[in-house]
Amino acid sequence: MSPDLLITLIVLVGAVALFVSEKWPVDVVALLVLGSLLVFGVVRPNEALSGFSSPATITVAAMFVLSAGLQRSGVLQSIGDLLARVRWPWLMSLVMMALAAFSSAFINNTAIVAVLLPLVIAAAVSRGRSPSKFLIPLSFAAQFGGVCTLIGTSTNLLVDSLARQAGQRGFSLFEFTPLGLWFVAAGMVYMMVAQRFLLPDLGIPNSGADDHRGRYLVELRVPEKSSAIGRTGGTVLPVETKDAFLLEVVRDGALLPYPRTETIAAEDRLLIRGDWNEIQRVRKQLQLEHDTVARDLVGNPEEARVHAEVMIAPGSALVGKSLAQLRFGHVYRMRVHGLQRIGATPRQRVDHIPLTVGDVLLVDAGAAALEELRPNPAVVLLGQRAQPRIDTRRAVLSLLVLVAAIGTAALGWMPIVASSLLGCAALVILRCLEPEEAYAAIDWRVIVLLAGVLPLGIALQNSGGADWVAHNALGWIGGYGPLATLAVIYLLTALMTEVMSNNAAAVLVVPIAISAADALGVDAKPFLVAVAFAASTSFATPVGYQTNTMVYTAAGYRFSDFPKIGIPLNLLFWVMAIVLIPRYFPF
Repeated sequence: MSPDLLITLIVLVGAVALFVSEKWPVDVVALLVLGSLLVFGVVRPNEALSGFSSPATITVAAMFVLSAGLQRSGVLQSIGDLLARVRWPWLMSLVMMALAAFSSAFINNTAIVAVLLPLVIAAAVSRGRSPSKFLIPLSFAAQFGGVCTLIGTSTNLLVDSLARQAGQRGFSLFEFTPLGLWFVAAGMVYMMVAQRFLLPDLGIPNSGADDHRGRYLVELRVPEKSSAIGRTGGTVLPVETKDAFLLEVVRDGALLPYPRTETIAAEDRLLIRGDWNEIQRVRKQLQLEHDTVARDLVGNPEEARVHAEVMIAPGSALVGKSLAQLRFGHVYRMRVHGLQRIGATPRQRVDHIPLTVGDVLLVDAGAAALEELRPNPAVVLLGQRAQPRIDTRRAVLSLLVLVAAIGTAALGWMPIVASSLLGCAALVILRCLEPEEAYAAIDWRVIVLLAGVLPLGIALQNSGGADWVAHNALGWIGGYGPLATLAVIYLLTALMTEVMSNNAAAVLVVPIAISAADALGVDAKPFLVAVAFAASTSFATPVGYQTNTMVYTAAGYRFSDFPKIGIPLNLLFWVMAIVLIPRYFPF
């Protein structure tokens, strides 16, 4: 084993461990990988930086902007009105999934879900239906549609770029479409059947002023009049409390080391996690108070105030920053009363917690402040509220630009990277987007991730790492033929993308797939298609794909709801891949 190969495998293992652990953001891990390969000389400087000039990276950035043109015009908002008119639940599900799948073939699927999420909730509630019956199908349908075209997901573009770098034939814009349509059809039929039996009915949210789903972390102040004063942390909550727990006691800005044995004093802060309604009962019974931050900047004190749920969107500028750093109350004129998060609950003051994608903030605000917040791409405002009108001029122009960019690439008149860049320029020239809006539309974390992990694929090829893994990890299956190897590659990619970034999973498996094809003496395209499809469809966990994370928090699902409905779908797609990929992409 050469030194370069040894270093590459060490970096590979370290990257996988960091991606799975999620201790650091994926873009930071990607830059760490890039820097390590460069420092140890496994890749040359021009190879290390090639990811930033890769057609895949540039095209993904351009597609973010093209998607934003339609999103900002309000054209997607009209879909909510269409869904609200559908009388039968099964037809609403079918129309919603068809619209999400079709749109996601050409527009970033995360943007599609971000726009449709509050609209689907509103449409369901208006018909007296539980949104929990519709939101997982929405997320999954957006993933179905993404596999239908080369530009449907960043993963498809990444696989194409890696294949071309390795000397393989790339994919045309609609080369995935015939196969992808089978997956869309099978996925929609499965969801129509499974929706009834495998998805929970969590009821209709917002039927009351304080009816908020999920478990929130809430910080409550102990005023002088509170009956909590003098009690210990272990006994402060009423004995009849069922679903609320004291996590920490904060005194003078610091966490007390033994919260359960400490005696509660005036002006302490109690960090409580649990059901919102239960926390509210505890708050009233113990005479506790929410923080009155930004008392002088929350707008008209006479204005009626409401609770609203605000989700942190993918690519948000708020990610990684705390409410205190953002001066959230002052900037947005609203108070945060609770925070809901997937996974482990942070044990620190609410306004000191770095925000992450999928966090839901329960805010107390006036109607005017909420309306100002609605168009902010950094957040998704959940709940049933009136939607803004469509800007017809912007909608028509944005749609025409998108069609022109896709059409010129499909007809072979110019590469997709060129047509998409010209489309971005056209949107700015036609004033469909301001330059600041175009830059803000790009999820730079995805761009840095793509640029940072692409050199790892180059290193795996240059050092012989891909050949080594293919022969040692997949060599035993090669004797059963290319079909068995394709099945293993699809399954390996599907498992990896459930626990780490789908783009990172693709970068790790593509070189191995190409080496496996070379070892078998067959065309690598079927293996590359398997990687692209498996990495772009993650159904078994709420953290495997950003759209899953969004609907998980919005509907108040349990973690177990995803594997229950997602694992059978993953297995269905696996069997379909084994049967159908060789028919459309022969070995």
